[in-house]
Amino acid sequence: MAETTTGTGPRTGAPLPKGFRSAEQGWPELHRIPHPPHRVPLLGDVLGADRRTPVQDSMRHGRQLGPIFRRKAFGNEFVFVWGGALAADLADEARFAKHVGLGVANLRPVVGDALFTAYNHEPNWQLAHDVLAPGFSREAMEGYHPMMLAVAGRLTDHWDRELAAGRPVDVPGDMTKLTLETIARTGFGHDFGSFERSRPHPFVSAMVGTLSYAQRLNTVPAPLAPYLLRKAARRNDADMSFLNRTVDDLVRARRAGDGGGRGDLLDRMLETAHPRTGERLSAENVRRQVITFLVAGHETTSGALSFALHYLSRHPEAAARAQAEVDAVWGDAQTPGYDQVAKLRYVRRVLDESLRLWPTAPAFAREAREDTLLAGEHPMKRGAWALVLTMMLHRDPEVWGADAERFDPDRFDPRAVRSRAPHTFKPFGTGARACIGRQFALHEATLVLGLLLRRYDLRPDPGYRLRVTERLTLMPQGLRLHLERRAVPAGAASPTAFDEAPSDLRRPVPGAGD
Repeated sequence: MAETTTGTGPRTGAPLPKGFRSAEQGWPELHRIPHPPHRVPLLGDVLGADRRTPVQDSMRHGRQLGPIFRRKAFGNEFVFVWGGALAADLADEARFAKHVGLGVANLRPVVGDALFTAYNHEPNWQLAHDVLAPGFSREAMEGYHPMMLAVAGRLTDHWDRELAAGRPVDVPGDMTKLTLETIARTGFGHDFGSFERSRPHPFVSAMVGTLSYAQRLNTVPAPLAPYLLRKAARRNDADMSFLNRTVDDLVRARRAGDGGGRGDLLDRMLETAHPRTGERLSAENVRRQVITFLVAGHETTSGALSFALHYLSRHPEAAARAQAEVDAVWGDAQTPGYDQVAKLRYVRRVLDESLRLWPTAPAFAREAREDTLLAGEHPMKRGAWALVLTMMLHRDPEVWGADAERFDPDRFDPRAVRSRAPHTFKPFGTGARACIGRQFALHEATLVLGLLLRRYDLRPDPGYRLRVTERLTLMPQGLRLHLERRAVPAGAASPTAFDEAPSDLRRPVPGAGD
């Protein structure tokens, strides 16, 4: 595993030692934590493992071993946590902080100390966060809304052509095009022309390459990686160079243009000083943040939309209820206003339930700021860390019930949300280092789902069974849907009328059937 140092937290002394820290270095009573049977000397818990699906392998072990367990690979031991009480304790910011672990550290060669990959002691994270946070204010979001609508219009034009030709639509491919164009246009004033291409934009191919390479680094012993992944490393170097050149060209064009004035994320990176210190982002930091936003700003949202469309196609009752809400809230408006998107409460529940079952960022790591006792039971030394399996946390039967595997958007009815313990739904991470763009992603995804539900009925391929591909993020593999154009009724019931819908519209959705 390729991992370097993390920083110090409050009330700590010298920086933590550099290098990957195996669990036996930080968990004094590691022997109490179960592990898979049949360990192989030197190799560890590799029997039955698939290097292409390490997260789903860990889910399988979690179901067998319980809410905290460990796995060993090539001599390195890792602790995994998914129980609700344990994860809630790890969310305590006074005792735990973000740990840059596993594949995330493997992305540092391309994005360095950007928002997502910075260690806690690195100052550029706080500088970039404080400079960019206003870019996700309500005022900024309202400014992005028309551009989101314009990109969504390119998607529906494309889907109309596919429908007219009698072809199914490539959901993950088209959602990737949509979300890349959305973050590129709203954040950086750039158009990749994704919908005019028959193949993915080279930026997407390079991005997928770097993510896949980071994933592969987790599956081979670090000393052997230069030999086993020689060709893959050369391809990764080429992918990183392409990402860097693309962003350098984008920044160069902005600097050579009218000097900004757009007020987007790139303008903020280039022109805005820190409100307290007056410090500005360096040219290298700008490049790293742009790549981070382009990658993280579209990769996870495209996955979330793809999973949501899969579940809507498999659950016509949920789709009909969501369509009724869209018709009621948006009425005859040709395009919805910014405030109308937040009123799609059931559509948002569909999105949240899809993120519960398949959070596209499937795990996050936490480290102890000081010696502590996890959930009053497991001693941890300062710097010890654990990986929270978000997909299993979101399936904990003690939190979500015996039917936790079932798709039911009403789990996010306000009363149900209030009845649950905090820190049990974490699709965007936790604490101060949680995703800065989560409101952007949620607005975009809710808007797009509303527009698609208003325009189409979704028909699944009867032979399709959900398969999930892993490249640090998660995406449905090979998902295609057939479309039928629906006639939007002239006029619509008021939103209040929908909120008071009869109980038969509110019954839980039947089983997931994946």
